[in-house]
Amino acid sequence: MQETLDHLAGDWRIYQLKGGHRFSADDVLTAWTAARVRPQAPEILDLGSGLGSVGLLTLWRLPEARLTGVEVQELSYNLALKTVAHNGLSERVRFLNQDLRAPLQLGKYQLVTGSPPYFPLGKATVSPHPQRAAARCELHGDVFDYCRVAAEHLDIGGRFVFVHAAGDARPEQAIDRAGLTLLSRQDVLFRSHLEPTVALFVCGFEGERRDPEPFVIRDSEGHWSEEYLKMREEMGTTGLRRSS
Repeated sequence: MQETLDHLAGDWRIYQLKGGHRFSADDVLTAWTAARVRPQAPEILDLGSGLGSVGLLTLWRLPEARLTGVEVQELSYNLALKTVAHNGLSERVRFLNQDLRAPLQLGKYQLVTGSPPYFPLGKATVSPHPQRAAARCELHGDVFDYCRVAAEHLDIGGRFVFVHAAGDARPEQAIDRAGLTLLSRQDVLFRSHLEPTVALFVCGFEGERRDPEPFVIRDSEGHWSEEYLKMREEMGTTGLRRSS
């Protein structure tokens, strides 16, 4: 399988598979949201880390923090280790190759992140590529598992930030079942005139819910929005064109 070494943030690079699972705008937006809600978090826990993109992007925005990631797929885990080594981050990052549903006992965190797969088995086509299949479909846990494990490791006053399908009712059910409180939901519009396909969720043990306006990536004519360009600048990506 051919690997590529691609830009992640600033001067950091990430190893990915050509034809495999690759990080996306969903990951960047999740990390951006997480860094904003807990900018002083000393430790980050990233559940179902995959390639490490969400956790590492959050870490890039929090230069004093440390990251622990949990990833069950050995292929993605090994790519994440290569990324850590390439960027000289071994003193700030550890990845664990295990199922997040197993007992973790990793202590408490002010900031937990995650990007659960969006589709239950039987609701979407399962990719023949095992890495892509697990990133898309619930082969190793669902949003209920992510919320439960996040609650087990969340400090009082901490925040769990994750992304999920906008049309799925289960994220709010999972937050409630885990004993957490939904503090904000922000829908993401990939085109300003279209319905949202994903949403960003922030939850914790306490607080009042305040939902921001939807985040618009492109306008109806396909031009990047100002808020998206600003977000990418904050996250270390510059030089985007204003239209595709």
